[in-house]
Amino acid sequence: MVVHKELTKEKTIFREFIKIDEMTLSRLILFLAFLGGTVLRVWMINAMGYNTDEAVYSGQAAAIAGVPVLEDIFPIFRAHPLLFQVLLSIVYQFQFSDLAGRLFAVAIGLGTIFLTFQTGKLLYGRIPGALAALFIALMPYHVLVTRQVLLDGPMVFFATLSLYFLVQFGYSQKSIWIYFTGASMGLTFLAKETSIILMGAIYSFLALASDIKIRIRDVIISIFLWILVILPFPVSIALAGSSTTGRNYLAWQLFRRPNHDWSFYFNNVPPSIGILLIAAAIIGVILLWKHRSWKEKLLLCWILIPLTFFQIWPVKGFQYLLPIAPPLAILAGRLLGKLATESDTISLSPFFAKFSYYRLASWVVTGVIVLSLFGTSWQRIQPEISTRFMAGTGGVPGGREAGEWVKNNAPLNSTFMTIGPSMANIIKFYGQRPAYGLSVSPNPLHRNPAYTPINNPDAQIRRSEIQYIIWDSFSASRSTFFSDKLMGYVKLYNGRAIHTESITVTDTDGKPVVQPIIIIYEVHP
Repeated sequence: MVVHKELTKEKTIFREFIKIDEMTLSRLILFLAFLGGTVLRVWMINAMGYNTDEAVYSGQAAAIAGVPVLEDIFPIFRAHPLLFQVLLSIVYQFQFSDLAGRLFAVAIGLGTIFLTFQTGKLLYGRIPGALAALFIALMPYHVLVTRQVLLDGPMVFFATLSLYFLVQFGYSQKSIWIYFTGASMGLTFLAKETSIILMGAIYSFLALASDIKIRIRDVIISIFLWILVILPFPVSIALAGSSTTGRNYLAWQLFRRPNHDWSFYFNNVPPSIGILLIAAAIIGVILLWKHRSWKEKLLLCWILIPLTFFQIWPVKGFQYLLPIAPPLAILAGRLLGKLATESDTISLSPFFAKFSYYRLASWVVTGVIVLSLFGTSWQRIQPEISTRFMAGTGGVPGGREAGEWVKNNAPLNSTFMTIGPSMANIIKFYGQRPAYGLSVSPNPLHRNPAYTPINNPDAQIRRSEIQYIIWDSFSASRSTFFSDKLMGYVKLYNGRAIHTESITVTDTDGKPVVQPIIIIYEVHP
């Protein structure tokens, strides 16, 4: 009896502490989220130069900003909408550098942390919202992508803003919030067109949530606002005479060959999101199932629709599933936040009534998740010295250095041939010289229409239209056929190595070995 009274007294004191200090506690967690999130996103952020996608998007922004030379090399209209590139071009009006581009991407990523907090707070309270913000701030998946000049970071920012508006609509049932959702989804599409799949998530949610009432008129107005927001993009393409490129890009996306096997996401995305965080989200859904409402339906639709679509779609990219990260963080924050603050264990689940110290256990689990996320992110953001590279995970070793050598040493009218378009984009951005990938197919259905194929390399080298050939280990590891073919041209046309970028790696015996990763050859007919 005495023990029971002591436990009851302890619980009462803890409840009063949480009740009085919940505001301060949530602010402390949010402070840690922004502190940790900022450190992880800016630490050695410019140790390596751009990868190919970063070079393309920054090149487009530079062209919009009118940066000399680059405005002639990079076409403004390529594969994707231009919202992020236009915003970045404003930054480039004041400061043009790869560091400025990446810091702008970081700022957008930090904005997503704040939106995740606001959405989680609105759904489940301040502590769950703050924990969700902490999880997304330290999550390797979000950290890696928002350290780079990629479209996915801004796309997730606007997608999370749309989610927030949709939650506001769920609570208030006021039409204005569904209108805001439509307009925000338009901005999400303008950031990256693959986000259109989230329209399916919204439709599924509204169809499944019977307690959410929405008028057909409001749906029509919302769709109209969505179209109105995205309309400038197709209109500008048509006025610029690039509509054919847009149609070719659509055909290429629909019929291009698979670039990864079916297990790609299962092998790469869960470790980047955090296995423990995913487990907390799933366990929370199961244990709190009897308390389900339209809130959980919304979050689950936001996760399952993109996950199902991109798993079925044969083209897979590391960052494509990033929109599911905020709702996963919110679901994990929901469980752990409720365990840490809920006054009645029975209201959560009879499972927790067995434990007297479940609040302490929840904070321990939260700490383990936080430490595991931070540790993994810290490890992943260190400059990786490797001869292989996966798109969407970071910069390319030696790429910036090779490009700067080209800019400082190659004649202005020189042209380069690379194994593929990836290295060509990096050389064009840093070297400010035209470069073309040998592997680019002359068949429009088998290539990104933004890339120009080399129809007859022999003839162009013989006519001195191509003077330099660049071999790189990253492209060679993906395509030995075109690597061998390129080196055949080096041998046939008396190629002479004039510059090499190398890294030091460890061999099977544990000894350091210097290995070339980029070699620039000068060829003569």
